[in-house]
Amino acid sequence: MAQKIPATVVTGFLGAGKTTLIRHLVENANGKRIALIINEFGDLGVDGEILKGCGIKGCKDEDVVELSNGCICCTVAEDFLPAIQKLIDRDDAPDHIVIETSGLALPQPLVRAFNWPDIRTRVTVDGVVAVVDGPALSEGRFAANEAAVDAQREADDTIDHETPLSELFEDQLACADMVIINKADLLGAEASARLTEKLRGEVRDGVSVLHSEMGVVDPAVLLGMGIGAEDDMDGRHEVHHHHHHDDDDDDHDNEHAHGHDEFESFVVTRAEILDPKIFSEQVAEVIRAHDILRLKGFAAVVGKPMRLTLQAVGPRIDSYFDRPFAAADQRETRLVVIGQAGLDRLAIEKALQV
Repeated sequence: MAQKIPATVVTGFLGAGKTTLIRHLVENANGKRIALIINEFGDLGVDGEILKGCGIKGCKDEDVVELSNGCICCTVAEDFLPAIQKLIDRDDAPDHIVIETSGLALPQPLVRAFNWPDIRTRVTVDGVVAVVDGPALSEGRFAANEAAVDAQREADDTIDHETPLSELFEDQLACADMVIINKADLLGAEASARLTEKLRGEVRDGVSVLHSEMGVVDPAVLLGMGIGAEDDMDGRHEVHHHHHHDDDDDDHDNEHAHGHDEFESFVVTRAEILDPKIFSEQVAEVIRAHDILRLKGFAAVVGKPMRLTLQAVGPRIDSYFDRPFAAADQRETRLVVIGQAGLDRLAIEKALQV
């Protein structure tokens, strides 16, 4: 059984900053092959040169385009499932799939589509990320330009035009595992705190609400990428390298947004576990109690030759047996815990080790 490819769904209205977020991810992929499934190639706003063999203009809908950094990109032509199928059937299959929705279609049916028999054994939904426009929301609008969102709706005959934006927005929040308030640098501290509180009240229990400026979010937090439990066993380290700058530096076009929350991660090891289901519930409890953003790793289950893989985004946990333990492997459980700086490491270790 090959390891399942994780897929992240990014939702959010026009102008919220989904594209910037995705572009930042691709530019910081660090050798991971990310496959993008987007609505329009033009959406990416990338320069022709980042795309290999495609000037984008006359791109055929069914084309899968190579990006120069090893990533691949395709548009959702008629149907989402064939696009996924095409990506996972490649010899050089992607390490991670990122799907940008138009923000108008409800995310729920898309997530359900992953249960399709040919796909569910090979792809897993790693998380649904909703990007929201901080300044617009704080002024009581759902998007910076609601008229543009409505025009986009009118033009799309595959969706129901009757649903008010407020309901679409609620659906996005209801489906999200992580909410990113973008353009947070344009909100004062007070408005920012108010909005965060409000959104926390509208998402499911345990879903994290983060801030970003210019779509800059650490890929390790967004995708559980770049810190494969296997590759990174140095225990605690800063995932995010902070950019120091002088206080008088007001240059907002500066690539690196300032003042992000710092993220940290560490590894918890423990002996074999008895029951995967009970262990998953225990892990979910710990995630809720400590506001952990992501948790991933492997567990050894007493009496089972296969290794159990766990991935969690917020309190939603996906687990499956991925491969037999090799003779050289230690039969132990190793979990990487990621969160905003200041996690109570001792309490988390203690809670996961019982």
